[in-house]
Amino acid sequence: MKALSNVLYITSPEAYVFLDGENVVIRKDEKVTTRIPLHNIENIVCFSYPGVSPALMGACAQRNIGLCFLTPNGRFQARVSGITRGNVLLRKTQYRFSEDETHSVPIAASFLIGKIANCRKVLERAIRDHGMVIDTPLLDKASAFLKDSLKSINKGKTTAELIAIEGGAARAYFSVFDHLILQQKEDFRFEERTRRPPLDNMNALLSFLYTLLANEAASALESVGLDAYVGFLHKDRPGRPSLALDLMEELRPVFADRLALSLVNRKQVIGKSFVQKESGGVLMDDETRKTVIKTWQERKKEEIIHPFLKERIPFGLIPHVQAMLLARCLRGDLNAYPPFFWS
Repeated sequence: MKALSNVLYITSPEAYVFLDGENVVIRKDEKVTTRIPLHNIENIVCFSYPGVSPALMGACAQRNIGLCFLTPNGRFQARVSGITRGNVLLRKTQYRFSEDETHSVPIAASFLIGKIANCRKVLERAIRDHGMVIDTPLLDKASAFLKDSLKSINKGKTTAELIAIEGGAARAYFSVFDHLILQQKEDFRFEERTRRPPLDNMNALLSFLYTLLANEAASALESVGLDAYVGFLHKDRPGRPSLALDLMEELRPVFADRLALSLVNRKQVIGKSFVQKESGGVLMDDETRKTVIKTWQERKKEEIIHPFLKERIPFGLIPHVQAMLLARCLRGDLNAYPPFFWS
C-alpha cells in the first residue's frame, strides 16, 4: 500500500520557493522562512504569485513530485508534470472508453452512485446526531429523494441522462444544506451553491476545499498512470482535469462538505475572516486559509477501514486507492469500478 506522504502548501501570496541542494526553501520578504528536504514531499501546492524557481520545477518533474499553482484565492492556474509515467496501454484504454458510452456510462454511473450515497449519508448522520435541533422531516424528505435518485442512476443510458439525475440530486441536497449549519448561522447562511465567484462565506469555504480535493484527485490519477484530463462523466475541455472532477464527485461530501460544516460548527473559522469584493465574490483571508489547510492535513491522517479493500488506511489515501481501483477496472481486473461509500 502506498504511504501517505507530505503535501507542502505555500499559502503566503508573497512567498518565493526555490531549490537549494536537496532542499525546498521558502523565502518571504528576502528572508528564508522554511527549509524542507525534497525527498519528504509528494506534492507542492503554491498559492503565491512570485512562484517557483525553474530548478525546483525541474526537480519536481524529474522525481514525479506534483507541483500545482493556484491564485491566492484558490483558483486553479496550472500543474507542472514531467515525463508521462504508467502503462501506455492503460491510457489508450482510458481514451477509447471515454469516447464510447457503452464503456463510459457504467463508470460515470459508479462515480455518481458514490456521490449521491455519500450526500445521503451526510444528511442521515445529521439526523442521527442532531435530530432534536434540526428540521428532521425536511432532511428526511431530501434523503428520500436522494434514495430515489440512486435507483434512477442505474437506469441511465447516456451521460446526459446521468448528468440530469445528478443535477436534481445536487439541488435536493444543497436545498437543506443550511440546516446542517448549527453555529454562526448569520455569518454562514447558505441559500444555494454558487461558484466563479462564490457569493457567500460558506460557498467560499466549499470552493476552496473542492480545489484542494481536485488537486489530490489529479495527483492520485497521475500516480497510477491515468490521464487526469480525460474523463467519463465530465467531457473534455481544454485545461479542465475532467477525470479528476469525475473522481472527486464521490469524495466531495466526505472530504469537503463534512469538513466545511465541522469548521463552521466548531468555530474554527469565523465570519469576519471572509471579505466580499466589489465584484460580489467572497474570499477568505490568509490566516483562515492556513487554518483550513491545517485541518485538512490533520483529517487526512485519520484512519478508516476501506469498504472495498477491507484494509485500514489513512483517510488521505482514499483518492489514491480509488484511482488504483479505476485503473484495475480499465485493465479488466475488476468487472466494474467500486465507488467509495462512507460509513
